Amino acid sequence: MKERELIGESVDTGPEFDVVLIGGGIMSATLGALLSRLQPDWSVVLLERLDRAAGESSAPWNNAGTGHAGLCELNYMPDPGDSTKAEQIGRQFQLSRQFWASLVESGDLPAPATFVNSTPHMNVVFGARDVAYLRKRFDTLRLSPMFSAMKYSEDREMIRRWVPLMMEGRADTEPVAATRYDAGTDVEFGILTSDLVKMMETRGARVRTRHEVTGLRRGPDGLWTVTGRNYGESGHFSLRSRFVFVGAGGYALKLLQKARIPEVRGYAVFPIGAQFLRADQRDLVVRHDAKVYSQAAVGAPPMSVPHLDKRVIDGAGSLMFGPYATFSTRLLKHGKLSDLFTTVRLHNIAPLVAVGIQNLPLVRYLVSQLLTSRSRKLRQLKRFLPTADDTDWTLITAGQRAQLIKPHPRKIGTLTFGTEVVTSAGGTIAGLLGASPGASIAPAAMLDLLDTCFPDRMRQWRPTLRQMMPGIDRPVDADQATVDANLDRTGRILGVA
Repeated sequence: MKERELIGESVDTGPEFDVVLIGGGIMSATLGALLSRLQPDWSVVLLERLDRAAGESSAPWNNAGTGHAGLCELNYMPDPGDSTKAEQIGRQFQLSRQFWASLVESGDLPAPATFVNSTPHMNVVFGARDVAYLRKRFDTLRLSPMFSAMKYSEDREMIRRWVPLMMEGRADTEPVAATRYDAGTDVEFGILTSDLVKMMETRGARVRTRHEVTGLRRGPDGLWTVTGRNYGESGHFSLRSRFVFVGAGGYALKLLQKARIPEVRGYAVFPIGAQFLRADQRDLVVRHDAKVYSQAAVGAPPMSVPHLDKRVIDGAGSLMFGPYATFSTRLLKHGKLSDLFTTVRLHNIAPLVAVGIQNLPLVRYLVSQLLTSRSRKLRQLKRFLPTADDTDWTLITAGQRAQLIKPHPRKIGTLTFGTEVVTSAGGTIAGLLGASPGASIAPAAMLDLLDTCFPDRMRQWRPTLRQMMPGIDRPVDADQATVDANLDRTGRILGVA
């Protein structure tokens, strides 16, 4: 089905598309790239409210670029003896590597050095309790083929060789332990998203920036009417589509509410933002080649696990430390203060209130973070870097995350920290809610969406999907040989360890 002109037609006679993607972030870009390979004859349009793709959470300084793989994220293993979630996210990230590698091989993505770089993933913890936790976590993970290459040490000299900047000036009296996985990555999701959007356009998709969707309505013929504001000349737009994906980050819930799908009844969002300290001095950057995660403070949300990250943006190295939690009623960094209130409904007030009552330590933590002075932020940095100089570090504001609140039969509502794909209306509309691990597992999330929304097409699509991501048939951690072969192949293509 080929679309007619996009701008300036009425709701009743607007152009028809096979697929409308709302939001220009990594999720919409990944789905669009997949569909451009699986069904090149479909008409696809991407609508983005900003003047460019990847302007929100996918932008490079709005996320830590870790490439979440379960390697260093301690919040995925609160019980150090249970590696289930870490292994699941590790498998999903390996699918991402396979997907990106296949697009590099086919010429659909440019030189991978623009968006992915080798960066070891580490944990460093302090104190007897956290050392005992990390030791148990390592003993659990090393039994998995996917994590067998992980190293562990309590030897200060070894840790000094791994992270010299962190050990400089540190007292020798406190127990310290570290894990290290050399084949970690730093991912520039902004460039990756932009490149995937360009791939879509090259293959025939339409991309419309400065187009904000404000209405979704399903007609009696089953087609969705998508309406909104065009910040160009015409002022408004409308179109119709057989399928709609809402990948609008913090705005996803309110758009799904406008679509009146019952699956989001009782759902709410809780916005949490973040700030980071950033340093660009070369003498610092060359002495810290790793992403280092530690333990979160008691009562802190999982996304607030402190970490000191090596970043590579536009070919230049930097260090980023944080996050320092912030709060705003905006649901996007470039949103409005009224955003949160536009999602409040009678059916989600009780879950919202219940989550606040059930998470008083989190509320106290956020209040304390809002009152934290710059000097106190520097003291937290010095827990990682004892010799840190205030003048080397600049405070930057990162992206805004809309954490998902879901109804719960026993707790009324529960605050979740993962990502969830919601589908409705016979699979004709879907949206992605939540935050971390988000961008890192976008291909896996979109595979689940395709399987749910297009079951009649999957038999036709599976050979292409299997070629792009062999891990969908044979798990990447089936055995050590499979793990090693996957890392060697994708590493060679992507130019990483």
